[in-house]
Amino acid sequence: MTKDEKKWMSAVAELGCMVCKRLGYDTPGVELHHLRAGQGWGKPDNFHVIPLCFRHHRGNDGVHGLGTKGFPKHYGFTEQDLLDDVRRLLA
Repeated sequence: MTKDEKKWMSAVAELGCMVCKRLGYDTPGVELHHLRAGQGWGKPDNFHVIPLCFRHHRGNDGVHGLGTKGFPKHYGFTEQDLLDDVRRLLA
């Protein structure tokens, strides 16, 4: 991991869970989720990460629990929407 990637990922982690933010509350203590939707079999680089709390990352109603199709149906927004939020906040 490069110095720039570490710096970016640290800044992203400080934002708190992006799903929680969209739902109107703040949850610190996140895991960094690499964007999956539209990525095929490969894993994107470390600049395509979204901070998510455990529930919204690996929980039953999280990205991995609901899957790339179920997640946007459940919440009304996509992983890409969350990544766009991250980029806006850190611009």
